[in-house]
Amino acid sequence: MRSRRAYRSDLSDARWALTEPAFAAWRAARTGPGTAARVHDLREIVNAILYVNRTGIPREYLPHDFPPYKTVYDYYAKWEADGTTQQVHDLLRDKARRTHGRPSPPSAAVIDTQSVKTSANVAEASQGIDAGKKTKGRKRHVATDTLGIALAVIVTAASVHDSTGGKRLLDELAASHPSVTKVWADGGYQNSVLQHGAASGIDVEVVKRPTAKGFQPQPKRWVIERTFGWLMQHRRLVRDYEALPQRSRTMIHWAMANKTSRELTGESTPSWRTETDNPCTTA
Repeated sequence: MRSRRAYRSDLSDARWALTEPAFAAWRAARTGPGTAARVHDLREIVNAILYVNRTGIPREYLPHDFPPYKTVYDYYAKWEADGTTQQVHDLLRDKARRTHGRPSPPSAAVIDTQSVKTSANVAEASQGIDAGKKTKGRKRHVATDTLGIALAVIVTAASVHDSTGGKRLLDELAASHPSVTKVWADGGYQNSVLQHGAASGIDVEVVKRPTAKGFQPQPKRWVIERTFGWLMQHRRLVRDYEALPQRSRTMIHWAMANKTSRELTGESTPSWRTETDNPCTTA
């Protein structure tokens, strides 16, 4: 990494050590006779992606001490397309599960949706209106494990019904995590989702709302509500700015990777920090 003052979103040495092997393997697979020299530090590319993810700025407004924004987006798109981002996210999730004494393959999951507004650059065909929340934009269909870490993510127009998206989500969950046999959901999912899950060997249970007045965390399902709170700490996800749904999905994976790597290294996201407290290196 070239010398510069660190940003709060930068990877510390400990966090980079968790993911460097995956990125190093990616670069090694693309190095050979006649290959142009790699001039950009992959750690700086990741730092730039996390800066956009955490602050919510347009890519073209990246500070000049990062690599060019078009280069950053090129890596972002390539890593999304070839599965590198997903691989890094899943690697961190498995490490986190083992740290909590859980086996890497999950056996249970929680599903829910989150509707967010879209920006002006999102095509009309890629968005819709959530009739329940009266929100025009996109809908995130998310499945997490019981720690709240993402297992499957699908991004659709907000007009897609929870049950329709829920069936697609269960299909992806069954394909990518066949060890999952139990799923908790809220009352927004119809019986067709329960039947769809049963056909895939997944027992879908609807968690009923507490009858008492006032706020009460819902049993089992509270973990995914906390996950949505984690996502909202990343300003790029407060509104969907991505032109393509798959780019939105990738931005969620980066946010979860950011959160999970901080947890694994015992780091937090303080509201202030002195120069001597900053764990990020500048050399």
